[in-house]
Amino acid sequence: MNSTGTTTPQAKVKEPFPFALLSLTLGAFAIGMTEFVIMGLLPNVARDLDVSIPQAGQLITGYALGVAVGAPVLTILTHKVPQKKLLCLLMLIFILGNLLAVVAPNYGLLMGARMITALAHGTFLGAGSLIASRLVRPEKRAGAVSLVLMGLTVANIVGVPFGTFIGQQLGWRASFGAIGFIGILSLIAIIITIPALTQEKTSSILQEVRGVLKPQVLLTLLTGAIGCGSLFTVFTYITPLLTDLSGFAEHQVTWILVLFGIGVTLGNILGGRLADWKLMPSMIVNFAVLAIILAVLSFTIHNRVLGVITVFVWGMAAFGVLPGLQVRIMNLAHEAPLLASTSNHSALNLGNAGGAFLGGWVINHLGLNILPWAGATVTVLGFLGAVLSLMLEKKSQNSA
Repeated sequence: MNSTGTTTPQAKVKEPFPFALLSLTLGAFAIGMTEFVIMGLLPNVARDLDVSIPQAGQLITGYALGVAVGAPVLTILTHKVPQKKLLCLLMLIFILGNLLAVVAPNYGLLMGARMITALAHGTFLGAGSLIASRLVRPEKRAGAVSLVLMGLTVANIVGVPFGTFIGQQLGWRASFGAIGFIGILSLIAIIITIPALTQEKTSSILQEVRGVLKPQVLLTLLTGAIGCGSLFTVFTYITPLLTDLSGFAEHQVTWILVLFGIGVTLGNILGGRLADWKLMPSMIVNFAVLAIILAVLSFTIHNRVLGVITVFVWGMAAFGVLPGLQVRIMNLAHEAPLLASTSNHSALNLGNAGGAFLGGWVINHLGLNILPWAGATVTVLGFLGAVLSLMLEKKSQNSA
């Protein structure tokens, strides 16, 4: 039953592995740029549109909320669209949003353009992860997903500094124009390299919703949100940590963040390979290691050399868990995985927002030096969530 019937199509699907996956990586790279480049352009945007820096900062919050709300809504509305056509549609929305940002005459329209762009974010990464998992053998799924997500991490190392430089030299609108151009390249690559994968069955909206509402899926979504919450509890305020506690000058922080981004990229690749080996054990160990690293950071942050080393290792651990989380979601909701897969990115963005809020509260009420401990505490909650998920799974298997 699974001899000739599956090997032939699988071989055909596997042929375009490098270029097909890299087209998805390029799309994720563009998405990562448009999400984070605004951080380096806030003064330019505020000055040009005559708004305050905090108002300009709401463009980041608005984008995150757009991802959190837009991803599941857009997924429900397009759930019957073939996956390759869906990717093309999402990239067209992404390109449109960035081009609207280029010509936006005021703050309100720029916010609208950011919200339009955010609609494509979670659904593209969710659908892209599903396609990536179908382009390789089952035992290579997490590695394929990590290659797609690597676009986000590389965007932080290369794309964001490059986009910020363009914006500072040619104006912030040029940055969004460059991102739109990268989106066009990704669209062309998707059209050329992604095969038109046939879907054995099209799940209904009810099936998709049921897939998300499974207790194990909800627990994994919560675990992922907590994991990202622990990251942004600390990372949002990494600059004052490095300047006030480590004693670095502001211009030196940029290079430390590049080093952090390299750690993030390596951790994403390593996490994908470990998840392909042992999915849940690798996630649980990753959470435990992450909590320990953040606790250690509370001590090493006061030493320049040790602080930078810890920040690098922290980057590896922080993103090492993401490929496993994505594959775990797809496994749990395998009958109707699209909404669950995109909801994962909604949960992660809610974790981003919640972590940043928690970090600000800790600084105001407990002090900057307590921040790594707060991140470690949140990570322990993620660790407990992963352990509980595994225990429930084993209990269900034993009872069956």
